[in-house]
Amino acid sequence: MRRALLCSGFVLAAAAVLSGCSRDIEHRGYQARAEDLQKLRLGMTKQEVRTSLGSPSTTATVQHQGDSFYYISSRVKTSAFLENEELDRQILAVRFSQFDQVQSFGQYTLQDGNIINMNSRETPSRGRELTILQQMFGNLGNFTPNDTGPPKGQSGSISSPGSNY
Repeated sequence: MRRALLCSGFVLAAAAVLSGCSRDIEHRGYQARAEDLQKLRLGMTKQEVRTSLGSPSTTATVQHQGDSFYYISSRVKTSAFLENEELDRQILAVRFSQFDQVQSFGQYTLQDGNIINMNSRETPSRGRELTILQQMFGNLGNFTPNDTGPPKGQSGSISSPGSNY
C-alpha cells in the first residue's frame, strides 16, 4: 500500500512538472474575417478601409506614390523554456494612390517572406572591457598618500592677469 502511494505521488509530481512545459498556440496581431476582406474594393478611401478592417498593424509611406496599410497576424507556438516557433503568418497589404484611394491589395504568407541577415559587426570602442573584479579592485594602490587638495598658491578663484578683482 505504501509503495503504491509513493508511486502514484511520483507520477502526479512528474505530470505536474511536465504540464508546465506544455506548448501553447498564441494568435497575435490582426485576425482577418472573410466577410471583412470581401468588402475591400479598388477605389475605396483610407477612411473606408479603416472602417471595414480597423487600424492597420503598420503603415508605410513612399514619397512618389501613396501610403500602404499592412494588417499582420501570426500563430506562434510558445513554450516555457524553448524558443518560440512561428507556425503561420498572414499579411494583408493595401496600397493607396496619391489620392488616398485603394490602388491594389495583396495577401502574403510566411512562405512569401525572405530571411534577411542582419549585419552583426560591432564598432569597436576605445578602452577595454573590465570584469567586475577589475572594476572593484582596479584603483587599489593608485592614490597619493599626501594628497591634501589643490597646489599652494591657487585659491579656487580664477582671475586673469592684470585684473584687480
